[in-house]
Amino acid sequence: MVHQPDYSIAVYPGTFDPLTNGHTDLIARAAKMFRKVILAIAESPHKKPAFDLPMRIDLARRVLADHEIGNVEVVGFDNLLAHFVRERGAGVLLRGLRAVSDFEYEFQLASMNRHLVKEVETVFLTPAEQHSFISSTLVKEVARLHGDVSEFVDSRVAEALTAHYSS
Repeated sequence: MVHQPDYSIAVYPGTFDPLTNGHTDLIARAAKMFRKVILAIAESPHKKPAFDLPMRIDLARRVLADHEIGNVEVVGFDNLLAHFVRERGAGVLLRGLRAVSDFEYEFQLASMNRHLVKEVETVFLTPAEQHSFISSTLVKEVARLHGDVSEFVDSRVAEALTAHYSS
């Protein structure tokens, strides 16, 4: 049975380990385009995240609350994204493209999702230029080596990274 998706609801999935200023910028811009944006934080244990799922959800909720974006919901998930999107009634998968190098992987994901959940569309947004080089992986590496990540993430995320990598 094909569900009738709501194309005014977008799901922005990822591990968000950690949530960066680029993610926050993309969420704020998407919130202007869609009635509701669901920040879907994947458990992703195979990626060995620095922060557990409850911590990533809590950090995202606190950071986004400061931006006063009323139409964003932050939730965790641990099932197939196609199933999650159907459960939430969303019609759009939102993905970010930082560079041309992201395109091949994102195109594969979009194609797979189209096969799994045909009625859902994938929309790509690019970050603001000042955030285009920021990735969670790079931020974690800088933090792991005790570098300053305050330009790339919210202060609470920077503090959490410092605490995590100092232990």
